[in-house]
Amino acid sequence: MRVIAGTLKGRRLSGPTWEGLRPTSDMLRETLFNILAARVAGARVLDAYAGTGALGIEAISRGASTVTFIERDPRAQALIVQNLARAGVTDGYAIIRASVVRGLDALRANPAFVPFDVVLLDPPYDQQPDTVLAQVTACVAPGGLVVLEHGRRAPAPPGIGGLSHVRQVRSGDSMLSIYEGKR
Repeated sequence: MRVIAGTLKGRRLSGPTWEGLRPTSDMLRETLFNILAARVAGARVLDAYAGTGALGIEAISRGASTVTFIERDPRAQALIVQNLARAGVTDGYAIIRASVVRGLDALRANPAFVPFDVVLLDPPYDQQPDTVLAQVTACVAPGGLVVLEHGRRAPAPPGIGGLSHVRQVRSGDSMLSIYEGKR
């Protein structure tokens, strides 16, 4: 894995050494960030189900103002820290070591909470897309984008909780479903 573009372009990232973590491929990550290009610079980004941290690191490389990573697996948390160090990222991020639900609850309970401009979701493919989307609806800024990576056999809902489905991209067995928050 590598950072595709931006200030960190070409930096190598480590992948998992264990089964059960499915990093987004370089090709799909490039497609995703080509779609998001104009929306990432200066954005507050949430990388939920962060895994290796590659999506959030790509957002940092492309000018996101802040990135919050949420990951519950301690091995993946350590991998995110390792990848941030490998990429030379020292600020502009936070790692929440909790499940997405608990992490989002903690964020929303913070009086300084500001909704995210871009939310990146890459849950295990056995999770239902509507359930995953329902978790983040209250964390999306007006007009913000949510990108859900899911298996192509698990259809994404047309909308949920103020999020409207605006685009879908297929790549092999993976789908990117893109939603926009109400303005």
